[in-house]
Amino acid sequence: MKITDVFSLLGGLALFLYGMQMMSNGLEAAAGNRMKQILEKLTSNRFLGVIVGAGITAVIQSSSATTVMVVGFVNSGMMTLRQAVWIIMGANIGTTITGQLIALDIGAIAPLFAFLGVALIVFIKKQKIHHYGLIVAGLGILFIGMEMMSSAMMPLRESEAFVSLMTKFTNPVLGILAGMIFTAIIQSSSASVGILQALATSGLIGLPNAVFVLFGQNIGTCITAVLASIGANRNAKRTTIIHLMFNVIGTTIFTIVCIVFPLTSLVESFTPDNVSAQIANMHTLFNIVTTLLLLPFGTYLAKLATKILPDRPEEKNDAMHLEYIPSLEMKREHQIGLSAIAMNGIQNEIYRMMGMARENIGRSFEAVLEGKTTLLPEITEREEYIDFLNKEISKYISKIMVNEHNPEDSKYISALFKVCGNLERIGDHAINICEYTKLMEEKKIHFSPKVLEEITNMKQVSMEAMDVLEKLQVGQTFNIHEVEMIEQKIDDMTEEYRNNQLGRMQVGVCSDEACVLYSEMLTDFERIGDHILNIGQEMGLGKVSA
Repeated sequence: MKITDVFSLLGGLALFLYGMQMMSNGLEAAAGNRMKQILEKLTSNRFLGVIVGAGITAVIQSSSATTVMVVGFVNSGMMTLRQAVWIIMGANIGTTITGQLIALDIGAIAPLFAFLGVALIVFIKKQKIHHYGLIVAGLGILFIGMEMMSSAMMPLRESEAFVSLMTKFTNPVLGILAGMIFTAIIQSSSASVGILQALATSGLIGLPNAVFVLFGQNIGTCITAVLASIGANRNAKRTTIIHLMFNVIGTTIFTIVCIVFPLTSLVESFTPDNVSAQIANMHTLFNIVTTLLLLPFGTYLAKLATKILPDRPEEKNDAMHLEYIPSLEMKREHQIGLSAIAMNGIQNEIYRMMGMARENIGRSFEAVLEGKTTLLPEITEREEYIDFLNKEISKYISKIMVNEHNPEDSKYISALFKVCGNLERIGDHAINICEYTKLMEEKKIHFSPKVLEEITNMKQVSMEAMDVLEKLQVGQTFNIHEVEMIEQKIDDMTEEYRNNQLGRMQVGVCSDEACVLYSEMLTDFERIGDHILNIGQEMGLGKVSA
């Protein structure tokens, strides 16, 4: 094998993987956050879930990308563990489409696909068509890469050492290990199966030796999901366990069947003159049969994964942390569904901030009404958590904005960024109100019953305003006019209470310190209303889903 053949092999593999990435990026840009709505509607039924998983994987030619997407959905709370089971099963079926297309030998028209895809991108100005162009061009480039790999491997037939190595795969254990390791390295079962087909087409390996390598490749593809689950929550990790269990169980069953029964000969008889098709058919048979066998036990797989990785309350992290947002170091090449994962994670973290801000508003007014500083440590700690979430969410948004290709989703993510900042400012005003208790204690300031009544009203209206925003979290209809009315009510109350204060000052029933303190409190109350209106306006710009 010449050095030029090695270069061709590496170049072909590069085009194959890049073609898959183009298809993934095209689907991501075309679907964006709608991926969430699609999955929510279809994954409630196990059969539809399998079809959805197979369909997405068939489009992007990568079960790894689909599984990583599912891990992200489970981690962000968009999908339950049981729903994930059906998608994973479908993904394993969908990934066999690549092998079947390779077996059909459509390499001759692959350049046409690449040309059509590029033509859609270059000659049509509509952005949405560009996304579809990426998918079509990616498919063409994928198969051009496959052709390059097949041609580069032809000289290996003359290598006695390489032929000898291929014959060692008659040992099931060695074959499975070889398939696992190689697939884990390149992190793509579609690519590794394609290379196996290229070897077979070049006459270097037959189906009896290839089947065990093929089974190992199904296990090796799990490594991508395992890596994606690092740093994720326990349910996301359980998703990868289910993916691994599916392929290990399938490999165990098919290895025993191939040793005990003449399954390999049966599959060979379907296409006796096309070893590439034999490998594709065995790959399809493996995943369809394994899915059919395990489909009735999907919920049990979820339960078993929970037993393998149980909840451990004693390990619960009480330190400040992001609960729903995936790692900032996510690999872009496997991020189909990133928009949906990102938005859902950001929204859930913002709802956490919203709940903390609401709690601080209520507790701060309560502290002033009681005239005590005892609540200050608790409110201060919660305020520090709000500041932490604002910082981390903002960092995450700045990262994903760079890779966001869907204009509508990009606009909404920008709105969420502004919402996050406004919530942090609400938290600041809440802590300001609570800190007035220190001055009240030092200066021996006591408010009159009339002022206490006004402060009680401020608390009530502030909580009502936060409750309107929290309708977003429970998926109720969001009405911006409702927010505007409450903000106007806060402005009117502020003006009324300032006039009342002036009246008290004129008759001399309000001390200087009390007047200054109450004036500052009214300013904080008014600012809270302003920021709530800002949040409502930003949320009104986008699509809110819960």
